[in-house]
Amino acid sequence: MMNLLKSLVVVLIFISCNSETPKQFDLIITNATIVDVLGDSLNNSQFIAISQDTISLVDNMSNLGKYKANQTLDAANKFVMPGLWDNHVHFRGGDTLIEENKKLLPLFLAYGITNVRDAGGDITPSVLKWKQDITNKELNGPTIFTSGPKLDGTEPAWPGSLIVESIEDVKIALDSLEHLKVDYVKMYDGSLEKEFFYEIIKQAEARGLKTTGHMPLSANILTATDLGLDGTEHMYYVIKSCSPMADSLTQTNPTYGMFPEIVKSYDPEIAMSIFKKLASKGAFITPTLHIGTILSELTEVDHKGDSLLNYIGQGIQKTYHGRIKSAKKAKLQGNTSRSQLGQLAKDMILPLYNSGVKLLAGSDSGAFNSFVYPGESLHLELQSLLAAGLTPQQTLITSIINGPEFFELSEFYGSIAENKVANLIILDGNPLEDLKNLNNIRATIIKGKVYDKKMLDTMLRDLKK
Repeated sequence: MMNLLKSLVVVLIFISCNSETPKQFDLIITNATIVDVLGDSLNNSQFIAISQDTISLVDNMSNLGKYKANQTLDAANKFVMPGLWDNHVHFRGGDTLIEENKKLLPLFLAYGITNVRDAGGDITPSVLKWKQDITNKELNGPTIFTSGPKLDGTEPAWPGSLIVESIEDVKIALDSLEHLKVDYVKMYDGSLEKEFFYEIIKQAEARGLKTTGHMPLSANILTATDLGLDGTEHMYYVIKSCSPMADSLTQTNPTYGMFPEIVKSYDPEIAMSIFKKLASKGAFITPTLHIGTILSELTEVDHKGDSLLNYIGQGIQKTYHGRIKSAKKAKLQGNTSRSQLGQLAKDMILPLYNSGVKLLAGSDSGAFNSFVYPGESLHLELQSLLAAGLTPQQTLITSIINGPEFFELSEFYGSIAENKVANLIILDGNPLEDLKNLNNIRATIIKGKVYDKKMLDTMLRDLKK
């Protein structure tokens, strides 16, 4: 009798174990070849299980039978990787251009950009609303990280900036940004004085706020970094620090007019010393090479036939005229400093990277930046970094790895693994082999929401209307 009871218990346990309901997910991507950007490698025959906005499980296809999903996406013969980060974009132009800015959000998705870092503008309430709506999956667009309004001096270069002309103003401005719940602090050098630039960094550091931006040309990049500056936008300030004439020119001509002399006197030995110091502080630099090329060639290149121009609203297109006018004036004056500066910036990319300075891929797309289109311009920025000497893997690191690292969010982004945010792209080809494979996007996934090729094409078609 006892043996019979034991046998029954064993049978019941066996039946119980084999009748467990398979675990259910919202989405499972099957047959995936996962691109490990940091490891510069591929993981074949994988499935990715997603619950709501988070990756819950990554496993070999041989174990798929244990799981079910509300939606399944077959990625056979495709490559799945974390979505791209554009680490320098602008949403701006005032109330009349709010809707034109908003309409451009799908362009980022069409180019596999799942995260953008908005570098300041004058429509912050709208940007914050879009950010929330995208998070709630009520609006089609990339995850937005924003600085809100820029911090500038008594005569700000851009509308909507917060004016800082005293130490008390620094506190008031940072209080305002914290109230808005922005993601970081962006400074601008329209008329911001050096002492207040440094004070912003010190007070922001005490509050645990990230800082980046333009620097007053009277300021020193190493001093700023020692105070806690996290990043600089564009290459002007690091280039300036690499000239033995920097101090004397700062005393006599602290304007962008100093750069022809700075470029001529650039010293590679000084540069390597500066790079190593910046790297030791964990500094980030956003080179924005592509926009430099576009702006240097405005008088030579006819952009009327640009395919992406069809997606840009007439109001934003009108903002392009200022840059074009300035380029024509510079040409008449025989000023070629922009192109010379751009070439030096390209030459510095590989030494900067090899020194350990963290580069951030950013397009600087947005109103007023002529013919630098949302989405496409990040791909062209990545191609510029590749042409400057980086490998495909290193180039992808400047977007996918360094983007979240700036915000100390590497725990949630940068790879395809359990507990990471489900911001992904599916490609036809391997981007580690050829970066142009980024152009062949089969699907973009934002926090678990799938935008397949058909949906992306439809959104772009609607954008033209």
